[in-house]
Amino acid sequence: MEAAAVTVTRSATRRRRERQLQGLGAPKAGTQEEQEPRPRRRRLGRRTKDDEEETVFREVVSFSLDPLPVRYYDKDTTKPISFYLSSLEELLAWTPCLEDGFNVALEPLACRQPPLSSQRPRTLLCHDMMGGYLDDRFIQGSVVQTPYAFYHWQCIDVFVYFSHHTVTIPPVGWTNAAHRHGVCVLGTFITEWNEGGRLCEAFLAGDERSYQAVADRLVQIAQFFRFDGWLINIENSLSLAAVGNMPPFLRYLTTQLHRQVPGGLVLWYDSVVQSGQLKWQDELNQHNRVFFDSCDGFFTNYNWREEHLERMLGQAGERRADVYVGVDVFARGNVVGGRFDTDKSLELIRKHGFSVALFAPGWVYECLEKKDFFQNQDKFWGRLERYLPTHSICSLPFVTSFCLGMGARRVCYGQEEAVGPWYHLSAQEIQPLFGEHRLGGDGRGWVRTHCCLEDAWHGGSSLLVRGVIPPEVGNVAVRLFSLQAPVPPRIYLSMVYKLEGPTDVTVALELTTGDAGSCHIGGISVLNETSSRHSLRPLRVPPTKLARWVGRCGRQLSGGWVQRCYEVSLRGCLLLDLLVCFSRPPGGWEEESFTCRLGEIQVMLPRGAPAGLAVCPAGVGVEAAPGCPLLGFSGELGWRSQGGEMCGLGSPLPAPRHPAVLSLLSCQVVDAASLLAPLPQVQAVTISHVRWQPSASEREGPPSLLQLSCTLHWSFLLSQVRCFRIHCWGGTRDDSPGRELPRPEMPMFLGLAFATQYRIVDLLVEAARPGQDRRMEFLVEPVPKEGFRVPQAEWGRAVLLYSAPA
Repeated sequence: MEAAAVTVTRSATRRRRERQLQGLGAPKAGTQEEQEPRPRRRRLGRRTKDDEEETVFREVVSFSLDPLPVRYYDKDTTKPISFYLSSLEELLAWTPCLEDGFNVALEPLACRQPPLSSQRPRTLLCHDMMGGYLDDRFIQGSVVQTPYAFYHWQCIDVFVYFSHHTVTIPPVGWTNAAHRHGVCVLGTFITEWNEGGRLCEAFLAGDERSYQAVADRLVQIAQFFRFDGWLINIENSLSLAAVGNMPPFLRYLTTQLHRQVPGGLVLWYDSVVQSGQLKWQDELNQHNRVFFDSCDGFFTNYNWREEHLERMLGQAGERRADVYVGVDVFARGNVVGGRFDTDKSLELIRKHGFSVALFAPGWVYECLEKKDFFQNQDKFWGRLERYLPTHSICSLPFVTSFCLGMGARRVCYGQEEAVGPWYHLSAQEIQPLFGEHRLGGDGRGWVRTHCCLEDAWHGGSSLLVRGVIPPEVGNVAVRLFSLQAPVPPRIYLSMVYKLEGPTDVTVALELTTGDAGSCHIGGISVLNETSSRHSLRPLRVPPTKLARWVGRCGRQLSGGWVQRCYEVSLRGCLLLDLLVCFSRPPGGWEEESFTCRLGEIQVMLPRGAPAGLAVCPAGVGVEAAPGCPLLGFSGELGWRSQGGEMCGLGSPLPAPRHPAVLSLLSCQVVDAASLLAPLPQVQAVTISHVRWQPSASEREGPPSLLQLSCTLHWSFLLSQVRCFRIHCWGGTRDDSPGRELPRPEMPMFLGLAFATQYRIVDLLVEAARPGQDRRMEFLVEPVPKEGFRVPQAEWGRAVLLYSAPA
């Protein structure tokens, strides 16, 4: 059901009320202010500089239910869910619709170094957990006491979401979290058993139009939902006609995906051989090489031995990194190592220079005690650390509160917002490098980093850093993030932290820089003349232009948190690492232990034009030839090639080593004064799909409380925001359109949206009495890339007036 909408101008009702009070009479018949507004479907409100307008939707409460499409909404709660396709017919019939917008990733694939196309061996994580689409299917989050969490993102390069449904579309929360860390995401196209054989015959045994139609639809789905490609897993025998068409199907799929999804991947799983038999080989060989030659990579089965790896060296040739050697973490079958001995498998794989595919590392969650999950998760990944090269993030701004996308409560900049468990994968922020770091010598000095759900500055968790400073050294430092980001002449940094207990230990943010030509640095202290590591000097009196950003700098904040802010001048530099350093007090020689919680780290660029960050349309391409510099530009340019060969921020960009088509990611005109220029206002908020139910506690008699569910849509440029915060004001009577109504000082927070739509579910509201309207106001708050709060003038809003049936 859609609420009927009219547009009411607050200033118009104010002027009408003033005329009535002054005895000026009613306006002339036919004017906009006199005419009774007629209900219209989804009419959008307009905003002007002089008049603040709001769109008002009118609704008569009815308990009759209009069913929502079960593919897109949970049948019990009407919460939006991620979905899969179960048949060839569903795949070919799929076309984008409004509900699909919930599942479109907000986060583009972050620029990273080295790019995925480099020949460094990679790490693939294949997430297979209890059939898939569990709590992670709830797009807007769910209430879960002990959910599964993955946070070692900087150790992996490719994330595959696996299930046994024909077309597995990754839940959008995984795509957002992975993309934020520069990790590409693949769905799964799988056929199995006799039914899978019939499906393959239907699209592979005919002419090229049949398999091209399937490939085109798979590319369209990846492009629309903004993930990066497919794992093709054919686990049934094929006829000679079908297996003969499999290589051209893979080539066509791979070619089309590369055209439509820059940096996209198509991988083949080791199952069928070129004769059409289902016969796992546990290696790349002459029986399955034809499939490897037709796509981007090969994922081997799990029962290999070192002699398989040795034989593959000749088969793989220069594409050794495109061979992903499978490791079943459950250790099923005849495997080298799994579970907590998975490192034995990785040792052999890396010895021969291959990539690795870790299958079902959620074993630590599925099979071990849930209460020990974080300890076991860190133990598992810690044992693999030496075999997992990390990648660097090379896009700015860089902001993280270390939130895992879960928690026992929800906090907003030190203020508790809601109490109770929650799980929302899209809300996971950039995670650091985890582990234990020991100093040399007798090893008495050490630093460990852990996830911390007990306290948070923003979100549901923080980063716990514990350690010991031995007597013989002055400080210990831990590298949190590996970056490789060209920076403009001036950047701003901030750190929010909290030291536990009485201590004289001091905390400092440090960075390392690389020479991108000639690196000149200001606003920092050099630790030693031969090192590129620098300690930052906090701003004692922040510039006036930064007051909105650093208004809390240097102060003791709520909950014992402290914020430090920094301004750094750079020229011709690469930002390489972010570290946090813990120092003993001057003159002290005792062993010092410390416990510190980090709540937030920000590295911010000056924002572009006064209207906000100027982001060029996706798909703008520039052809570049070897030896030819790219475009010059008066500001800063960010680029990524289709194969990921080049990430850069500069003017002009260097010449490519190979012919390439580059996609323009962002254009930033550096202007320090406009760092905090206001965002454009959220526009055209609408209300639809309204559902009413009596309160669960009032099933008999006229209800005094109702449960309201409805969907909000709005218009905003997604490239400018991290997410949207949804609020409401409600429960007030609306006896007169011109009456100013009292309302709470702060609206009630409802949830986070990572798309331009949000489903409100079972919101408890007061029932309207006969002849009386009740008013609910919904607000959409944009959260900019830098993460700070914006004034309500930049929020969007819509009003729902509801009444009892006559």
